[in-house]
Amino acid sequence: MYSNIPVTQTKHILDNILHLNHTDTKIKSELLDWYETITQQNYFCHNDTTVTQTDSLAMGAPSSSIIEIFLQHMEHTHLPHLTQKHRLVNYVQYIDDILLIYNSQHTDLHSILHDFNPLHQNLHFTGEIEQNNTINYLDISIHKTPSNIKISIYRNPPLQTPLFHTPQTTPHNINLQQPAKYQQEENIIHNILHNNAFPILPQKSTPQTPPPSEKKPAAQPWATFTYTGKETTVVTKLFRHANIKIAYRTNNNLLAT
Repeated sequence: MYSNIPVTQTKHILDNILHLNHTDTKIKSELLDWYETITQQNYFCHNDTTVTQTDSLAMGAPSSSIIEIFLQHMEHTHLPHLTQKHRLVNYVQYIDDILLIYNSQHTDLHSILHDFNPLHQNLHFTGEIEQNNTINYLDISIHKTPSNIKISIYRNPPLQTPLFHTPQTTPHNINLQQPAKYQQEENIIHNILHNNAFPILPQKSTPQTPPPSEKKPAAQPWATFTYTGKETTVVTKLFRHANIKIAYRTNNNLLAT
């Protein structure tokens, strides 16, 4: 996707967006100069060789965020018509991953790709449909049931080659947001670690919800008095009855006027 983004065309798109939003001329000029500077410094390193891309973006570079200008323009221009034509129920896009929900009685994947691929010469769309009522999108697995949708964590099958080197210190606690899936997810993580010869700790039981902590009693307040005689004792008794602790000092720091 990044290597297919037309940098020159995207600059024209940005120029048009700024014009339609009546952007101040000076600000518009500065933004376009910024765009030109960023895209001219569009390079990456491969096999100890620095490569400059003339009309595309380097994957992973900060300048690659420019991709959203082009993608949003494509969506705003073509998606309303395609949504209506294929009666799409929902469209979700994250960079170059798209999730479509549609009614198979009105359209199919082949027809959708037939209309999506001619949108731009640099873009090529491929697709897959659900299998056994399940489809994977990004790092989640979406399972359709007759009454609802169930979501679980998805990852590619573990590789046999090492994924990472053993650090000197490793975290001992794993905090998951789905307690019901904790044991299943922990087994998957342990299998990945095992397949990569990574030292692991013995598995722990599924974490239980900790009991609510007892409320700590409020700290007892203190009051400090300069001791002047029995009058001070009489006054402080009133504070003690109000459960206020008393401290005395001997130096009278009141100034006479």
